[in-house]
Amino acid sequence: MPDPVFELSPGLRVLVTAGAAGIGRSIAEAFARRDAKIHICDIDEDALADCRATHPDWGISACDVADETQVAMLFETAKAQLGGLDILVNNAGIAGPTIGIDEMAPDDWRRTVDINLNGQFYCARLAVPLLRQSDNPAIICISSVAGRLGFAYRTPYAATKWAIIGLVKSLAMELGPDGIRVNAILPGVVEGPRIERVFAARAETLGKSHEEVKTQALEKVSLRRMVTAEDIANQAVFLCTPAGANISGQPISVCGNVEVI
Repeated sequence: MPDPVFELSPGLRVLVTAGAAGIGRSIAEAFARRDAKIHICDIDEDALADCRATHPDWGISACDVADETQVAMLFETAKAQLGGLDILVNNAGIAGPTIGIDEMAPDDWRRTVDINLNGQFYCARLAVPLLRQSDNPAIICISSVAGRLGFAYRTPYAATKWAIIGLVKSLAMELGPDGIRVNAILPGVVEGPRIERVFAARAETLGKSHEEVKTQALEKVSLRRMVTAEDIANQAVFLCTPAGANISGQPISVCGNVEVI
């Protein structure tokens, strides 16, 4: 018989940014399987269309989280559809450029910061008034192992992922008296097309083969394997169960122990 301490409260209202594909979709589906009410946003119209077809009961919005006006519209729509909010999953992010700092275009830097960091701020500031009305409120921010290690040739990405840890630590202190838990999940090398694109870009920058870059990356993981989007989703769900009720302010790596990047 399932242990209720590891079960979600029924009917949790969950908003997942960049929830139409990849890690975000896995998180949304994991909550949905446990009878949560889901609203997602994304900028990928094809992925959004697929979600509309496969999950007709979800609330679905097109939204660029780097645009605070679009984020405001997202929250109005999500609030109306969900009837409030219990869980915000700040997942939206981009890989940013793979290039030396002296060759990096300032626009590429700004775009990475706008999506990866500012987008989480825009969402958190609008979520908090709703979360204060919840009986089980939480914010989960997706960072990265690059947020504890640094990442050569991926400076804007790593800088934003470190900044997310600072955001989480500060918000956990600020919102703790309201009972709002705030945590970060730090994925490692996650299977899927996105990491393959990262390997390809890094291979080109370093003048190595794709397979060589991939092999070297896994040699730096203690378990010598990638993690899956479902691994990240399982951790997100756990943080919202009674078993996770006293976890807040924590950067939690789900990475097989990435030793160095």
